[in-house]
Amino acid sequence: MVKIVRSTILNTPVEQVWEVLRDFNGHDHWHPAVATSQIERGESADQVGCIRRFKLGDGSELREQLLTLSDLEQTYSYCLLDTPIPLHNYISHVRLLPVTDGNETFWHWEGRFDTPAGRENELGTMVGTDIYEAGFEALRAYLGGEAIQ
Repeated sequence: MVKIVRSTILNTPVEQVWEVLRDFNGHDHWHPAVATSQIERGESADQVGCIRRFKLGDGSELREQLLTLSDLEQTYSYCLLDTPIPLHNYISHVRLLPVTDGNETFWHWEGRFDTPAGRENELGTMVGTDIYEAGFEALRAYLGGEAIQ
């Protein structure tokens, strides 16, 4: 099993970051990899169990299911149901925490998955860099926050 962990600090209040991230169907507005997204069966985007179907820029289609969502803890988890990328048993967790010596946000994003033998590094780098780190930078730009050095 591959485990990828990434974190960052956003120069934006945690409530503002959570308002964007808790929308399980909103990633097409800020993540550069996502072209379009919709929640299946007309369910609410914050309903545990809802499924988002989205397309990447290359036309690939994926489906993910919201497993948990906590406004109190500002965290959610989701899993991949269908993907053309061989990420098997993929589960991801997102958690936000306020940075108390400033009005900033600590964002922790991790995922675990199985891959075909020999592709662990390739797919681990893809998830860590092209999804998580690219997402950090894209949301930072979307919210108008500057990078923390």
